Amino acid sequence: MITLFRNFARSKFALILIAIVGLAVVVTGGTQLDVFASLGGKHVISAGDRKVDQAQFRADFDRLRESLTERAQRPVTIDDMVKENLHVRYLEEQTRQLGFLNWAWKAGIRPGKELVVKQIREIPAFFNGVTGQFDETQYQSKLAEQGLTAQRLEQEFRDQYAVNHYGSAAFAGLRLPRVYGAVLAARAMESRDGRWFEVTQAMAGTAPAPTDAQLQAFLSENAAQLRRPEFRMASVLLFNNPSDTAAAIPEARIVERFNFRQAALSTPETRTFVTLTAPTKAAADAIAAALRAGQTPAQAGQANGGVQPATFNATPRAAVTDPAIAAAVFGATAGQVTNAVQGRVGFTVAQVSAVTPGAAATLDSAREAIINELRTEDAKGAVFARVEKYEKARSEGKTLDQAAAEIGGRIIPLPPFTQDGKLPDGQPMNAPPQILQSAYALSKGGESDVIDAGQGQYFVLRLTDIRPAALPTLADIREPLAQQWVLRENAKRLAAKAEELASRVRQGQDIAAVAASAGGTLINRASLQQNPQVQTEIGQGVMEGLFGQGKGQVFSGPASETAYVVGRVDAIRPAVPALAAPVAEQVRARMAEQMGNAMVENALAAGALRSKAKSDTAFALQALGVDPATATNPASAPTPTPAQ
Repeated sequence: MITLFRNFARSKFALILIAIVGLAVVVTGGTQLDVFASLGGKHVISAGDRKVDQAQFRADFDRLRESLTERAQRPVTIDDMVKENLHVRYLEEQTRQLGFLNWAWKAGIRPGKELVVKQIREIPAFFNGVTGQFDETQYQSKLAEQGLTAQRLEQEFRDQYAVNHYGSAAFAGLRLPRVYGAVLAARAMESRDGRWFEVTQAMAGTAPAPTDAQLQAFLSENAAQLRRPEFRMASVLLFNNPSDTAAAIPEARIVERFNFRQAALSTPETRTFVTLTAPTKAAADAIAAALRAGQTPAQAGQANGGVQPATFNATPRAAVTDPAIAAAVFGATAGQVTNAVQGRVGFTVAQVSAVTPGAAATLDSAREAIINELRTEDAKGAVFARVEKYEKARSEGKTLDQAAAEIGGRIIPLPPFTQDGKLPDGQPMNAPPQILQSAYALSKGGESDVIDAGQGQYFVLRLTDIRPAALPTLADIREPLAQQWVLRENAKRLAAKAEELASRVRQGQDIAAVAASAGGTLINRASLQQNPQVQTEIGQGVMEGLFGQGKGQVFSGPASETAYVVGRVDAIRPAVPALAAPVAEQVRARMAEQMGNAMVENALAAGALRSKAKSDTAFALQALGVDPATATNPASAPTPTPAQ
């Protein structure tokens, strides 16, 4: 193999390849060495013959954002969605669905054109309001408003039919055996008789105080849990100063900033209203007439096709996403019902119940906020100036202490802390993560460079000492260790006593006599079933023992943190068939639905896997105008992988 490489390196083909790579470096400046990277298109989602480029992904994601905005009744931004990791979940779902659709098309699941035409003809917005005929121009116009093309809409209808028909076929052929529901119903409606009693710590006795030898052995047994973590001690140089936020602000600056921010500081007009959206103008007109006649929005909607009203409380115009509806609502007066408005989806009628006028900001009302804003900006500028002076002083050879004194910085010692930011008492230190990262990246006596903590704050960290991880001495934790040892020994004694009493019952002694000999109270219950009410009455421990053993068997187990239970199953009565049969059918139906959903989900994933569907999260973020490096935690943003 090595000889083959050497021969190739001496050939003319190798010289040509080297020349191509060299030319690429010259053209790109060495920033992109892969000269083949630009060959072919790059897509956010790839699934066989189905592709989604950046423009289409952005358009689809914007449609999702508008839908969320409408449901939340408040503005939702791309940044909001990215912070909640919605882009990753949406990308994964779309990748899987696109992969399945690619497989389904190749497998022969292809909806006919007449189905797509039928779906289009059921949308009133595509028809002329006067003639009632399908209007091609109106069709194209409405699609353009939504950022769609006719080809894209028809493809979405085909995809919807393919998924729905596949799912319907899967459910239609799914038949669970009756025994599935019968087994669960019989178990749930079975009843049992039993007797039991509690074994308390008083019956078992308590452990005496431990000796030093016992405590030392206990300490060694639990060394992994008791070992103290490594602590680090550090001090930080801060560049901010409390006096930075107390400086007087000239009146001229306040006026200048107010003039610049006046529109943003003003309170917009808001309105409280209800909207009802109907599929046709006739239905919307009927709703408007009903509202004007005094019916409530719920009554008017129910009487005209079951339309559900949507309520908007104190909503500004900017939060109403449909321009036509916004114009109608903010053109009406309080108590007025608007005419039917053709919006993006159907025809909408709005009833305005309250109008809150906007208020223009005044210099007096905004003065305090503007002063705080300017002081914050000045404080950040002062911090940055100190950072520059500090770095200049260090470059001149001055020590950290000398440079800090020269710029007026503050050196603050920090309490000992662990790598995960815990103090010796286990409480969080509440420090910026950069402090923890820097402290555990330095050796003892080391000093960091200037570190940006965000929000205009900077610091320099000096690691003053390291306290290595170590096992505490017996003297340090004697009292809490002794308490834990006594608790463990008491638990052992309690378990042993319960097992001793249970063994006597297993050997044939009457459980009532055994309970009496131990000073326990025997409880006798009949016809108990497994349900939450019974479990609350008798406790989880008794429930597990009573329904976990056969007839005549003895059970023993914890009843609480301070007691055990010993009992016996006296009788088991099977479920009554006449009562269990309806329950069995109900359970079977629910199981069939759950199994069907799981089967369809697995089919979607399998189809995507067959299509080798994959997505590129970083490329998707670029399409959304978000920097991939700062969008999410790398651990939560998966790298491009085939859909599973």
